[in-house]
Amino acid sequence: MPSVPFHYIDLRTFCYATEDEKRVEGALRTFLPEDFEIQRATSEGHHGDRIVVLSTRVERADEMRHVLDRLSDLDTASQLAAELDDRVDENCSLFLRLDKQAAFNGDVRLGEGLTVRAKVEAYPATKEAAVENAREALEEFIADEDEASDDSDGD
Repeated sequence: MPSVPFHYIDLRTFCYATEDEKRVEGALRTFLPEDFEIQRATSEGHHGDRIVVLSTRVERADEMRHVLDRLSDLDTASQLAAELDDRVDENCSLFLRLDKQAAFNGDVRLGEGLTVRAKVEAYPATKEAAVENAREALEEFIADEDEASDDSDGD
């Protein structure tokens, strides 16, 4: 089982007045363990329309593994590993944006609608150390995912 070099993973999305809140929550739940708590905050848009912010923080290692396992389903996971220099900031946070509509359908794709922020463990706390730790974690999860699909192909 891969190690998890993250302090926490935050996931957030917005539900606009034109969207069904249950469907948007379903998209967010694509990445979460079963029955995971989601916080709701209601806000108002520029034109007075209602916006619901759905967010959660995953902090336990097994729960973070679940999120990372879902992210390893990205078709572009190896491309993502190559882009880590651009996706990790000076505060050791890794940022991803995922396609909300694809997530609602159970798919995992980079796109718009869902924001992921993962605080990378790095000692010393430098961007370079965080990028390296995030790269190792992604490669480990990608390799585990590849092994699992190879094992199921042989059945």
